[in-house]
Amino acid sequence: MISATLNPVFEGDSLRSRDRFVGEYAQTNIQLLNQLRLDRYSDSELSYIYDLYQFGMQLFASRFRGSNKPFLAHLVGTASILASLHSSINVVAAGLLHAAYIYGEYGTGVRGMTPEKREQVRSVVGVQTEELIARYTELKWNRRTIPTIYNQIDTLEPIEREVLVIRLANELEDHLDLGVLYCGNAQQRREYIQSSLYLSVDMANQLGFPSLASALSHAFHEVVSAELPNSIRQGHAHSFLLATTCQEQSAFPLTYKSIAATPKSPVACEFRDWEKFGLSSA
Repeated sequence: MISATLNPVFEGDSLRSRDRFVGEYAQTNIQLLNQLRLDRYSDSELSYIYDLYQFGMQLFASRFRGSNKPFLAHLVGTASILASLHSSINVVAAGLLHAAYIYGEYGTGVRGMTPEKREQVRSVVGVQTEELIARYTELKWNRRTIPTIYNQIDTLEPIEREVLVIRLANELEDHLDLGVLYCGNAQQRREYIQSSLYLSVDMANQLGFPSLASALSHAFHEVVSAELPNSIRQGHAHSFLLATTCQEQSAFPLTYKSIAATPKSPVACEFRDWEKFGLSSA
């Protein structure tokens, strides 16, 4: 029988107040790099994350969460949670780019993971990190599959456990600041927690991360019990692309060098780093 609790647990190495839960993790590239520096990640590891953030700026330039939160802030927050667990740099990096195949924009209009995209990403992040991102993309995570994952957690291979930790960090980041309640499907998000997502708490404990379990428990409890006025709730249920100021979103492929301003687009856009990362308009 599956059992888990939504009641906050504040013991051991867990955080001890809502303010600390909300403010503990980075939301900007600078905050993340400072966190990694203070946590004694090496200079080469800091440089690696710096480069990956530049790459992420290209992939998620116009992407927002359903709450209207910049997608990059969510990615940084996920990486920050993983760093707080003293994860390896590859796991932190995969957390930073975990949605590269799900929501990243490559200038082709093709959605999802493809061999071409995998080659491009691998050339930037390396083999180990890319494999984690690919496995994260392939992980089926929904109210039907979560109980199965929960029951099979003891049989997971090491890399599968790392991918699951990334998934749990993603869930914490989404719920930490009540972000899901600012989406257009807030009630469905609450029901999702109560139907199966609450099992994430026990998963974190079984994976050896009691502080993550405590943070998840607290965040879920807050989301289930909090009420927000409808006037500040957004219309988007899921992540979305903001229409570019340069040209219509449907006009793929874009040319990633310099897009001249037009009467409809008074601000010229330049994507100087696309060629550096092996991306093109092809």
